[in-house]
Amino acid sequence: MAKSQQTFSKSEKEKKRLKKRLDKQKKMDARKAEKDENGSAGIQFAYVDHNGNLTDTPPDPDLKVEYELEDIQISVSKKEDLPEEDPVRKGKVSFFDSSKGFGFILDIENNEKYFTHVSGLIDEIAENDKVSFELERGMRGMNAVKVTKI
Repeated sequence: MAKSQQTFSKSEKEKKRLKKRLDKQKKMDARKAEKDENGSAGIQFAYVDHNGNLTDTPPDPDLKVEYELEDIQISVSKKEDLPEEDPVRKGKVSFFDSSKGFGFILDIENNEKYFTHVSGLIDEIAENDKVSFELERGMRGMNAVKVTKI
């Protein structure tokens, strides 16, 4: 004799589907009853007032401010307009593990920690050494490269 193809998980899924369908039907009936009870309210509107806030009343036209198209300026500053920054930074080695080949340098100016790898070193470094370095974007943030002892 063959076994039934209906498994426990299939029957549970079917029960959930039926329950969802019944809940949806109940919600529809409740909305329909509320509409019949309160009357048709129609589409609700939301207005934006002169400050940009949403309200349920129309905005006062006297408070409306009009701008000329020529007054609106959209631009991006050019690179030559920006002040040039020295790429070489100074810092102190806060941690360096020579056996694993990586460490961290603490920038003197902004107290940020930057990761450094042995491949980015020019001189041998150890903890508490004062160094100069440049920054380069890495996979997880900024990395210190071209690290030299001061």
